[in-house]
Order: sequence, then structure tokens, then C-alpha cells
Amino acid sequence: MQVNMLEAKNQLSKLVKAALSGEEVIIAKHGEAQVRLVPCVAAPGLRHWGGLAGQFGDVDAVFGAQVDADVARLFNDA
Repeated sequence: MQVNMLEAKNQLSKLVKAALSGEEVIIAKHGEAQVRLVPCVAAPGLRHWGGLAGQFGDVDAVFGAQVDADVARLFNDA
């Protein structure tokens, strides 16, 4: 389905529903296609809180005495 800008503005909800149902929705300006409405797809593996749990090592290990000293040096020199 191709609609012009004014029609898209007035019927956005209907067009979104059509795109979600799999219909191709093109919005045109002066008869020339400008954009296509498509549903958003969630990235795999990130669909819920904690989806990355256990995939990283001990993150706190990078915050050792040497890092603290380097940060202190950087901010004290400024």
C-alpha cells in the first residue's frame, strides 16, 4: 500500500497496524516513495532483564590498585 504524507498523518494508527500484520506500507511525497514502515525486531538474547548474566568474567577485577593509582594521577595532574 502506498499513501501520501497527509493520508499517513491522518491514518498513522491504521498504517502501523497494517505494517505489523506484514503489509508493505510506503509513504510517498508527490507520488515518489520516501519511507517504508516496517515492524521493529528485538535483538536475539536481549528480550528480558538479565539476558547477559554469566557472559562476562569478574568485572570488578579490572578495578585494582593500579587502576586507582592511574585515575588519581590523571585527576591530580589536571
